[in-house]
Order: sequence, then structure tokens, then C-alpha cells
Amino acid sequence: MVDGESEVPPLPPRFRFRDLLQGDQTWLNDDKVQVEFYTNENTLKERLMLFFIKNQRSSLRIRFCHFSLKLLSCVLYIFRVLTDPECALKAPERIKCVSKSFYNYTHNYTLFEIDWTPIIWVDRSFALWALQAFVAIVCLCETTLLTYLSYKGNIREQIFRVTFILEIINTVPFLITVFYFPLRKMFIPLFLNCWLAKHTLENMINDFHRAIQRTHSAMFNQVLIMISTLLCLIFTCICGIQHLERAGKQLSLFDSVYFCIVTFSTVGYGDIYPIIWPSKLLVVIMICVVLLVLPIQFEQLAYLWMERQKTGGNYSRHRAKTEKHVVLCVSSITIDLLMDFLNEFYAHPKLQDYYVIILCPAEMDAPVRRVLQIPLWSQRVIYLQGSALKDQDLFRAKLDNAEGCFILSSRCEVDRTAADHQTILRAWAVKDFAPGCPIYVQILKPENKFHVKFADHVVCEEEFKYALLALNCICPATSTLITLLVHTSQGLEGQQSPEEWHRIYGRCSGNEVYNIVLKDSVFFTEYEGKSFTYASFHAQKKYGICLIGVCREESKTILLNPGRQYTMNASDTCFYISITKEENSTFKFHRECSKKNSKSNLPVQHMLASMGTVAIDLQDTSAPVSRSSTLSVPADPLKPNSKRPSIGPVLEVPVSPLLNGGESDQSEDDVSCWGDQSNDGYIMGYPPNLPYIGSSQTFCHLLKEKMPYCCLRLEKKCRHNQCEDAKAYSFWNKPIIVSAETAGNGLYNFILPLRASYRPRKELKPIILLLDNLPDVQFLETICWFPMVYYMVGSLDSLDDLLRCGVSLAANMVVVDKESTMSAEEDYMADAKTIVNVQTLFRLFSSLNIITELTHPANMRFMQFRAKDRYSQGLSKLEKKEKMKGSNLAFMFRLPFAAGRVFSIGMLDTLLYQSFVKDYVIAITRLLLGLDTTPGSGFLCAMEITEDDLWLQTYGRLYQKLCSTVGDIPIGIYRTEFQMNESLELSQSQLSVNMDDLEEVKEQRDGSQTFRTSESSDSKQPLLLRRKSLQWTRYLSRKSPRQGPGAERGFRQRCGRLPRSERQELAELVKKRMQNLGLSSTGYDDMNDSHSFHSYVLINPPPDTRLELHDTVYIIREDPFSFDSKDVDSRKSSVGNTSWTGDSQQLESQV
Repeated sequence: MVDGESEVPPLPPRFRFRDLLQGDQTWLNDDKVQVEFYTNENTLKERLMLFFIKNQRSSLRIRFCHFSLKLLSCVLYIFRVLTDPECALKAPERIKCVSKSFYNYTHNYTLFEIDWTPIIWVDRSFALWALQAFVAIVCLCETTLLTYLSYKGNIREQIFRVTFILEIINTVPFLITVFYFPLRKMFIPLFLNCWLAKHTLENMINDFHRAIQRTHSAMFNQVLIMISTLLCLIFTCICGIQHLERAGKQLSLFDSVYFCIVTFSTVGYGDIYPIIWPSKLLVVIMICVVLLVLPIQFEQLAYLWMERQKTGGNYSRHRAKTEKHVVLCVSSITIDLLMDFLNEFYAHPKLQDYYVIILCPAEMDAPVRRVLQIPLWSQRVIYLQGSALKDQDLFRAKLDNAEGCFILSSRCEVDRTAADHQTILRAWAVKDFAPGCPIYVQILKPENKFHVKFADHVVCEEEFKYALLALNCICPATSTLITLLVHTSQGLEGQQSPEEWHRIYGRCSGNEVYNIVLKDSVFFTEYEGKSFTYASFHAQKKYGICLIGVCREESKTILLNPGRQYTMNASDTCFYISITKEENSTFKFHRECSKKNSKSNLPVQHMLASMGTVAIDLQDTSAPVSRSSTLSVPADPLKPNSKRPSIGPVLEVPVSPLLNGGESDQSEDDVSCWGDQSNDGYIMGYPPNLPYIGSSQTFCHLLKEKMPYCCLRLEKKCRHNQCEDAKAYSFWNKPIIVSAETAGNGLYNFILPLRASYRPRKELKPIILLLDNLPDVQFLETICWFPMVYYMVGSLDSLDDLLRCGVSLAANMVVVDKESTMSAEEDYMADAKTIVNVQTLFRLFSSLNIITELTHPANMRFMQFRAKDRYSQGLSKLEKKEKMKGSNLAFMFRLPFAAGRVFSIGMLDTLLYQSFVKDYVIAITRLLLGLDTTPGSGFLCAMEITEDDLWLQTYGRLYQKLCSTVGDIPIGIYRTEFQMNESLELSQSQLSVNMDDLEEVKEQRDGSQTFRTSESSDSKQPLLLRRKSLQWTRYLSRKSPRQGPGAERGFRQRCGRLPRSERQELAELVKKRMQNLGLSSTGYDDMNDSHSFHSYVLINPPPDTRLELHDTVYIIREDPFSFDSKDVDSRKSSVGNTSWTGDSQQLESQV
């Protein structure tokens, strides 16, 4: 630093008055110059302009004073009229005078025949004259001063203004009367001051807006101008007619008001009318002015009204302080999005008094306007056109007083990354404007999620979408299970349907997740100090609810099924599945005594879950099969007459876990199923390469050494691998094929749940990614650490690509909605290509489990479409009836959705909406899907009911068995029911009818409908009969006598002319393509078998629900590290080719 810069300059000499007079010589040699700013405002004119015009507050006060003076002059004129002696004549004298001179008045049209004296001269008292003169002189001085200050070089413009001319007419005559007193009683039209008051009022409103730095809407100003103009016209006409008729009928002020109102309203009774021609001329002039001025005012008002309808107006500050409201920020709004939000938001009783403010930059279209005009929404929903990036628009929505702000992304955009960027900016703008407002953000891409981590709740679409699709491959219909759980319903759907599965499916769909503190609960307060499984089982047995998780008060971490070792505390928050929450429930306790036995039975407890007018009995403990007073191990289990294992009671005291390392949950046969793969090649750990910031840290099955990039490609050989198709790999398990457009970061969330550490190694299925475009190196680096993950470049449109990737061997085919097709000219046509491709795939491989993602939930009705299927047509009618009843889940009865074959991410928008009331619903959903893992928290999986498990009989006994042995919590059932007839109509081209079609036609003639398999033997019998009939027919065809060569040739000719069935042609086409590609067609016939069945999900069914063969039970399994290794053998279900059957001594030892 330079030394000269660090020196402090000396202080200047003190400025004194003597120096001002004599001057200071020391400043002459100084280079500094003193500058005075704003010297032009020191003049008198500038100071007056600053006070009268430029300063908003002082100008507002002056204009208000001027406005008051003009109103005072009008009031004084009315007072003068009312005190006029000629107007104070009694009614009989006035009538006599008028009738006497009626003839003269009716013919008095000339200028000289009128007595002008009453018109020119009026009777005015001295005090009234003095007050009016004072007001006039003050107004004249003010007008003159303002004219001088606003002068800009054009004097003619200032003088010939209408307001200045009116001011001169109303004030100068009074100034003349001051100097010439005899003119004191001269008439002066002071009623014209109303127009000056109107002009002053407009200027005063403008100054008021400048003073408070706010602006009212243009609609307010225009309405004010129109009303003031109309009042001025009426007042001018009233005063003018009354004064001119002083020379005629001598109308009173009230008669003039009556005449003007009747005239301007176009009624015209004719009882009062002007007599002399000046009055008539004034009426004509005023009517012309009204016809010219008012239409212009109305036109401007209508234009502003239309513009306001587009922009939506404002939400007043007073309403924001006295009412509760939320703000919905979207880039564009559709009917489906709007109705989903409104129906789900207002489904909660506590939100009925809330208002919804929609802030959208797009203009409101006609369908949305029609919806918002419905009385149900018109009083609670306000649409504002504006941007969330403008503070002015956020202020219009009163965001700083809002209870919450929902920011939704536009998923129909072609560039989804750009849509996320817009959402991020909106979230930042909202956080900057109102830091205390809760924010609920929907994001599309997972890599953009960390930008909005500050939000209270965030839902990433691709994270949930791929996790749901992955779990659908392990736990069937997980998408349907989660969708029904997060939707608000009362369980009334399908109750009027004749189908039994519609009724029970619709009733169970009303279950949702609720929470309550244990010490405040009637359900769980008696289980304080008991184990979690004990509380869950007994709550389900007594009240029909399913306890799935808890949250410690000090940790704030939700644990799903924390296990048998967890002890319930009074401060714990319990999460349970029920029809309605406990606060909306009534309890009725009944005690029944048996007539046969003297001993009294245990009290039977029921819960009536009521919400509004809904009352559902969740448990019927009077069923003799599903209920017993004690569920204990028999005293002597080794007796020869004991035919089935018993169920031990659920332990009340928590069990202490014994940790045996990271792989204690793996059985010995987990290794043998891998063939030539060894345990040395696989490890447990966290993925080394995360695809994006904020991705989930999940303990997974990994490779010790990453797979080379060349080996990841399925259809190409490399020096490490010589396989060119999925068949050549000889996978132990059937692969899972995923068809996607690009290898985005969302696919990582598809692989993660399928490779989680809590999945048994022997159940890991190969994953084949069928991509339209080559993946980048970053994606390959992410997936190369996971075992049995491959990719192939191909299209869903190509049959050759499907066959190479192993579609004939696949267990599941997942079709992801492509981003390039999400936008279309017609919204619902965005799914057209996906639907047609999936329909083609369904026709080629009818038994393949295809899981499809669609953009619009309404297009689910086209999945597996059958035009002549009467059963599907009946479901369509049922859906329409449910829509008319106002159901939010009208699509739930569609067979593809009920079976979990189709899914739309739009159905999970309610997850974000419900988080406004249930702040835990997103966290629980992420735990169920495996997106988040918490130590000590369980995970969702499934088990299948086999013939060895049917001895349990009911869902309640299954619940007890799981809780008492392995600590699992069942939450629902996935049930499949076979239909023995299918409405197939034979066309003329399908003349080669097989035996299956003949059997179906015969069953249609017999009138049989749907056969439900309640027992395993009943379900197998019809299938066996059909197989035997088909075998017998083939046997007879082989045993038939040979005919001659001529007859055989004729038979061949007839067969050549007969076309084959469509199923045979498609099968032949696929087999030829497989032969041309060098692929074996073995197993393809099994995928092409005809079948007819429907599947559905039962969430938390009643305990007396009977189990059926091949039922899949959804269970929340406890953390593998939180239980003893000796329980592993008893945990194995039919999924692992083992059952619960064993000796009763082992069950006794566990108890």
C-alpha cells in the first residue's frame, strides 16, 4: 500500500458567517469545488409544484379538500332550491295556477312568449350568497394556481379545457357579484360542480394509489367512473329541468327526480312532462348525451370484465386474514389435474372451509371455466392468471398468508428436464416471497430433486414410478395396492354390483393409513409395554385394523414392523390401516352368553367405522370357523388323532434378538441355485456409483468386480461372453424385461428394489433393459456392479428384438411410457402408440404378465381390449355409474388395473395432496417401496398360499400364525379367480374351432356365469375335465378309420380352403421368426394358452375372510438383522418351496 494513500487529509477550516461576507482567501487556492444539488427546486414555483402536484400525500389532501368544496357547493344549491319561495307554494295554488295557464303553456314555444324572469333571477339569502361566494373564490384561486403550475408553454390548451371552462362559469359570476351587489340574486348553475367533483375524484384516486404504492384493479376504477358519470347525468338533468320549469309547471325537486328516473328507465308514464321548449330541449340533449356516454362506459366495463375473467382478479387481504386458503402453482392446468386435486383435497372433513387459489400463467380455457362455475367449486376455488416468479402475482394470491403452496410439474412436456427447471424456479420464488409457507413440490427427474430439498414435502415422479413397477414384478399388483392406499375413499364403490368380488374389493379399497399417539388411542392404549406383534395381532382381531408401524417421540423416524423385540411406549405414534381414523369411530361392546354351556364366552368387541353416513362392521367374531376363545398349542401334540399343526399364541413379552451377521437370513440352498456362479462373486454393500445426487443408499447384492461394459450388452458377443440372446444365458429364474426409451437415472430406482439385500439370492431375477437408444457411459458404470443386469438396443415394435431379449422366457414385461409420446395434439392420444404395442404383445404372448405405464388413467379401459367381450362392457357401465356417484376411484374395477397390469403415475398425485393432512404418508410409501431404508424397519414382500397352507382357513388365523412364528405383519391379499366362460364370439374366419371354444360356447348356452374357486379341489376339477375331454377328442381322432386317398385328398382340399384361426396364425408367425433367428420355440405354446381370470387386491380384509389356493399375501417383513437365525426355517413360505408344516414340538419351543 502506498504511503500517500494511507495519509489522512487535514480538516478544512471552519465555515463562519464572516467568511461568507468577506470571503476566505484560503479556499482560493484550493482545487475543490462546492456543488449544490437540486437548486432548481429552490424556486417558489418548484416548491409549489412539489407541494400541490409532485408530493402524493400533500396533493391527495389538496384534492380531497377541493372535492369537498365542490360537494358543498352542490349541497348549497339543493338547499337554495328547497328554500325557494316559488317552489314553496301550496299544492292547490300550484294546480290552480297550472290549470289556468295550461293553454298558454302548451302553445308557448316562441322566445318572447316565455317569462324569463324566474329563470334568470332566484331568491337567495345573504348568508347563503356569502357562503357560496366564499367557496367559489377559493375554488377559483386554487384552479388558477394549478393552471399556472401545470403550464407548459401552450396557454390555449390550458384555457379551453372543459374543467377550466366549467370552473369559470361557476366561480366568476360570484366574483362579479362581490363588486356589483345588485347581481347577488342572479342564477348561477352551481349544479354543474358535480362534474368538477367527478374529475377531482378520479385524480384523487390516482393520487391515493401513488401514495400507498398500490393499485386497485382497473375494474374498480372503471366501475367508479361509470357510477359517478351516471349520477352526474341524473343530477344535472334533475336540477336543469327543475330550474327551467320555474317558468312553466314549477316542478318541485321531488317531481324532477321522479320525471328523470321514469324517463331514463324508458318507462315514461306521462303524468309529469316538461311544458316549455327550453325544458324539452334540455331533455333531448340529456338523452343524447346518455346514449353517447353510457354505452362507451359499459363497453369499457365489459372489456375489463372479460380481461378480469382471464386474469382472475385478486384475493383480498381481509379474506386472507379471516379465511384459510392454499395456493396451487402450475404451468398449465387440465380438467383431470384440477378434478383430482379438488376431489382429493376436499375429501378430508377438516379442509371443507379452505379456499384454493390457482395461480397459472396460462389463460383459463373453456372446460376449466365450466368446472369452476359449478356451485360446488365456484365459492371455494379462485383462478388467478399470473406467474409464481412475479411478486405482484404472489401478492395477489396472498401467499404470505397461505396455509400451504402446491407446486406441480407439467408431465406432458416434451422436455421434462426443462419442466423441472421451471418447477425449481417456482419453488425458489415461493420460498423467497414467503419463507414461512409450507411448500409441497412435485418433481419429475430424480437428479433435480436436491434443488428443492428445502421444501416440506417432495414427490419425485420417476422415483416412485420405477419403484412401483419393480415391486409389481415381485409382489403382484403393488401399484394397485399403493394407489388404493393413498386415495381417499369410504369403501362404497361397487356395493350395488351383483358381482361378489366387486363388493368386497370396493369395500376393502376404503382402507387408508392413519396415525394416533398410543396414550390417546382406544385401539392401542392397552398394549403399552407389550410387543409390537402382540399389539398388531390383537388390534386386528378386536377392531379389524392393521398396525403396520410406529414412531418414537424422540427419534421422529418411522419404523414399519419393528419386530417382536420392539416394546410399545405410551408416547409412540402408531400407524395403522383402517376404513377411517379412530376419531371418527364409535365403539359398541357386546357380551353374549352361550345357551348350551354355563361358562360365559369372552366379550365380543366390534368397531363401527363411521364417516358421515357410512357404517361398516369390520369384524364378525360370531363366525365359528374364524374365531376361538384361545389360540394355544395343544397339551399333547403327539397324539395320533392330531391331523394338522396348531397355531401358537402371539407372545406378549418382546423377544430379545440375537444378531448373527449380515447374511443370517440366507438359507443353505441359496447357493445351489446359481449353477456355476459362486458366492465369491457376490457381496453385500452399498452401490459404489450413485447416478445422481440424493439417490437412496440401500444395502444391495453387488458383484465383487464390476462387469465389463461389453458383457452388459445382451445381443452382442464379446471376448468374455459368446451369448447373443437371452435363451443362451440359461438363466435359472425367468428374466424381467423393461422396455424404455432412454436409460435415464430413474431406471436405477427400478434395479434397486430388485437387488436389495433383504431379497433372497435364489429369488433374484435377471433384468434385461430393452432401450430405444444406446445408454451413456455414466449409466453403464452404475449398473455394472449389479448382478444379472443387461441391456439391449431395440424397440417394442420389432418382434425380432422382443424374441432376442427373451420375451418367450420372461416372467414379467414392463413397458414404460416414453417421454417422446407424452405430448400430443389431443391429450389422450399420448398413449396411443403404447396401447397398440402392448395390445399386439398381448395377442402374441397371451399368458405373458405385461405391466404397462400410461400417461392418462382414463386410457386404462383400452388395455387388453376386447370389443365383443360382454363382461368388459359390463365393467364399463359400472365405471360410469361410479363416476356419476362422484367416486374418485371409478377406474378401480377395470380388470387390468385391479390385477396390477396397468399403472399411471398421475394416480399418485394424490400422494402429494394427502401430505397436507397426513405428513407421514410420503415417508411410509417410500419405506413400502424400498426407496428409503431405515435400520430396524421392515420391508414389503409377498408369499403365496399353497395347499399345505389351507389348513389355516381364514385370514385372521394366518395373521396369528405369522405374528406368532416369524413376526411378519400381513396387510392384504392378492386374489385370482378363474372364469370358466369367456364371451368369445366366433367369426366366419374362425371355422377351425378347438375344443376350448366349443366348451365355452356350450357353457354360454347353459347360462353359466363365473365359477369362483373357493377350495383347491373345486378349482382343479373343471380344468381336469376340460383337459380330459380334449385328450379324449384327440384320441378318437387318432383311432378313426383311414379313408381312401380320394377322400383324404378332398378333405385336404376342404381344409386348404378353410382359413385357420387367428391364434394359430399368430403362433405360426412367432415360431417361424424364432426359427429364422435360430431360437428354440420350446415353451412358446405354454405362453399362448387361452385363459380367463381376473385378479384384485383386498387391503386389510376382515379376519374371517377365507383363504383360497394361490392367494398372494402382502406382508411387511421385519428387518432381517432384528431376529434370531433359528426363525429362518419357520419363515420360509410356499414362495421358497417350503411350508409351515413341521412337528409341533418345534412350535412349542418357539412359544
